[in-house]
Amino acid sequence: MRDLQDIKRMYKNANADIVIHLAAVVGGIGANRENPGSFFYDNLIMGIQLIEEARKNNIEKFVAVGTVCAYPKYTPIPFKEENLWNGYPEETNAPYGLAKKMLLVQSQAYRQQYGFNSIFLLPVNLYGPGDNFNPRSSHVIPAQIKNFYEAKINNEPNVVVWGTGSATREFLYVEDCVEGIVLATEKYDKSEPVNIGAGFEISIKDLAYKIKKIMNYNGEIVWDRSKPDGQPRRRLDITKAQQEFGYKAKVGFDEGLKRTIEWYIENVPKK
Repeated sequence: MRDLQDIKRMYKNANADIVIHLAAVVGGIGANRENPGSFFYDNLIMGIQLIEEARKNNIEKFVAVGTVCAYPKYTPIPFKEENLWNGYPEETNAPYGLAKKMLLVQSQAYRQQYGFNSIFLLPVNLYGPGDNFNPRSSHVIPAQIKNFYEAKINNEPNVVVWGTGSATREFLYVEDCVEGIVLATEKYDKSEPVNIGAGFEISIKDLAYKIKKIMNYNGEIVWDRSKPDGQPRRRLDITKAQQEFGYKAKVGFDEGLKRTIEWYIENVPKK
């Protein structure tokens, strides 16, 4: 996706009507801190070239999937789409978030100049079966599931979790996100960005204790306060998605978390 000739070949071979751009180089706080330059370049160059070549190939509709990391660090709760430009993103995620947000600018500019039908969606943090559990690049839920699982099977006395536990996050089950993207692809044709979320928030502390309980881990949780919390709070206003294309998340967080943990236990490589 970073190579223009590969993108040209893809469009030629696919003969597509609609493009849903889900590709990303993405990770948790640690991965973002270690790779700000490559995260910025890779995500920006993929999107810019995909949209431009889609226009040249007369693609009927382009669905750009952005990120909640595009929002300012301090955004009123719940995050409304009109707040998107009211400040700089949280520092550890800023290069990634800004690279994705530039695709909104491109999308709107192309609609204005070329009449190109492109939409921009803002999903919140995702989780679910099949997630990335690599500790170098995973997000908070898979990272914690892996840590608690390994602590349990190795009879370790504690699990170390980054930060203070006070930051909050909103999490969306992967199947609910897919449904939101499909509904928007079918029914939404406007320039304004749209949030895709579940409409709730939970602290990292409460998340850790939920995972601890579901996994029946009896050790302690230790907070590494030398590590960053990331953005202080995250919760999306999902009113626009409900109004514009009838979207609402269906899988409750406890149920989704349970499914994800069960999937990991069944699929973790056995030593």
